[in-house]
Amino acid sequence: MTSSVEIVALFISEGHDFKGRHGLGRSHHEVSSQEKVECITGKGIRGDRYFGFKDNYKAQVTFFDEAVHESVQTQFSSNHTPDVYRRNILMRGLDLNGLIGRSFKLDEVEFEGVQECTPCYWMDETVAPGTEKFLMGQGGLRTRVLSDGNLHLGTVELIIHP
Repeated sequence: MTSSVEIVALFISEGHDFKGRHGLGRSHHEVSSQEKVECITGKGIRGDRYFGFKDNYKAQVTFFDEAVHESVQTQFSSNHTPDVYRRNILMRGLDLNGLIGRSFKLDEVEFEGVQECTPCYWMDETVAPGTEKFLMGQGGLRTRVLSDGNLHLGTVELIIHP
């Protein structure tokens, strides 16, 4: 199956804000917006905190749906930017949950959809109380990188493998 989808934003962060921080409060590592990112097989996005994190890591690159971000803003009367979720790729026109357990090619990079990015209690702190529960079932997509390549902002071809 081939279709066109849009990469709305690309984000990386060199450090973790929440991982291993239970009871300590968040760290505040900058999330930077990119025009292009380089994906490396089995490692993730060059320059991101999860790049080469560990072998076969299930969240080498994470995706989030722009429509879900807009729903959160409406539901919680919030005016935050989409980098607050700390996902790498903000998409438009893509059913992320439909990619769980499937391999797909986006632009020039092959991915394997592994599982939902289950939201955690930090979402209630960074966005608004109730955000964690609201995001259940729509928290984004964790993927593994299956081929080297670059992703660019804009409309790209999506190929979902059977």
